[in-house]
Amino acid sequence: MADLWGGRFTKATDRDVFRFNASIDFDKRLYKHDIIGSIAHVKMLGEQGIITKKEANLIKKGLKSILLDIDNGKLEITPEHEDIHSFVEANLIDRIGDVGKKLHTGRSRNDQVALDMKLYTRDELDAVSELLHELECVLLDIIKQNTDTYMPGFTHLQKAQPVTLSHYMGAYMEMFLRDSARLIDIRKRLNVCPLGAGALAGTTYPLDRETVAKDLGFDSATFNSMDSVSDRDYLIEFLSALSTIMMHLSRFSEELILWNSNEYQFVEMDDAFSTGSSIMPQKKNPDIAELVRGKTGRVYGDLMSLLTTMKGLPLAYNKDMQEDKEVAFDAFDTVKDCLHLFSGMLKTITFHKDIMEKSAMMGFTNATDAADYLVKKGMPFRDAHSVIGRLVLKCIEKNCAIEDLSLEELKEICPDFENDLYDAISLKTCVNRRLTKGAPSEAAVNEAIKRYEKILKLHA
Repeated sequence: MADLWGGRFTKATDRDVFRFNASIDFDKRLYKHDIIGSIAHVKMLGEQGIITKKEANLIKKGLKSILLDIDNGKLEITPEHEDIHSFVEANLIDRIGDVGKKLHTGRSRNDQVALDMKLYTRDELDAVSELLHELECVLLDIIKQNTDTYMPGFTHLQKAQPVTLSHYMGAYMEMFLRDSARLIDIRKRLNVCPLGAGALAGTTYPLDRETVAKDLGFDSATFNSMDSVSDRDYLIEFLSALSTIMMHLSRFSEELILWNSNEYQFVEMDDAFSTGSSIMPQKKNPDIAELVRGKTGRVYGDLMSLLTTMKGLPLAYNKDMQEDKEVAFDAFDTVKDCLHLFSGMLKTITFHKDIMEKSAMMGFTNATDAADYLVKKGMPFRDAHSVIGRLVLKCIEKNCAIEDLSLEELKEICPDFENDLYDAISLKTCVNRRLTKGAPSEAAVNEAIKRYEKILKLHA
């Protein structure tokens, strides 16, 4: 067990205490960011004359050799060290001698771990943004190909009015574009560098914090040393955004699970993204969509865990904050897996366009347009609503769509019906007469496509 606190203690740490206190089992994934941050720090120490340039170069060389050996599998991160920071420092001293002890000059583990988590989280945020972009590109392809694929829109899970598959997919595109915008916004607030804040009160060494921040790709150094080491808002924001992404994926998954059922038959999942049953040979289950839906609760739990950890902590750093890593890592990994697999599933899905169109017709989704037809003939809307209600009831009794009725049958309900009704209530007419911004008409959807293309090009 490594000794980081020297002469203050006269007794070794109890082994169970050490094990309970240690974080290396999970923070070892920060090794690259820890070393990159240390290289920037020691470079600055040399340039500021806090240590000699010769010492700084020797330390940098040692740190780079450690990074290379870990990447190549030559150096194993072992559990006798409390955390990844002490592991790197101990290995550095083993390699270059006592000069390695100067690495920690002007730095605390508090600002060191705050830096590591920000660097790691920034990379994870960029990775999630890229995966979201891939999903948005898959959605855009589906939207472009289905401007004339008619289907029912729903309220209360009841067929409501006709839309197109393009318009339906556009609703999810809007959700994911908001997700992307949130990540861009979070990254701006995240991108300030805590290194140099020390334990909580800065340092007497003449550190050049802004140069270190610039070297590490940050916009600036943080503005308050106490906040620097105790801030986990960026993680809470990110986990909140990840929870919203998962909520959107879960809603989409629920939709596809329903559409994949025998009762809907709107879609068929590709074999590569489905599983079977150990006992029922006919089964083809949408397991990826179900798992995405299920894992949403897991990411919610990660967010609630971190919120609960932070809710009662006084300034500045407290050991409780070590609990941020496992939940954050779990959320990062889960969301990336879900986005990757969901994109693959969606890209390979088969849409049964004929069944979708028939469902829209048999679901009386054009009933509102039939009522509007009578209104244009001079009938008050409330009376037209009642007439079409009787018409729908007749169709239910005959198990047919409105357009399947003959003109004579239509006139039995209302003499105002004429042959032009059939064109007025065709799915194509119902959809394409809705020309307002954001509506499902082909013209409106084409405008949306132009907007999507422009946004995705900016985010590429």
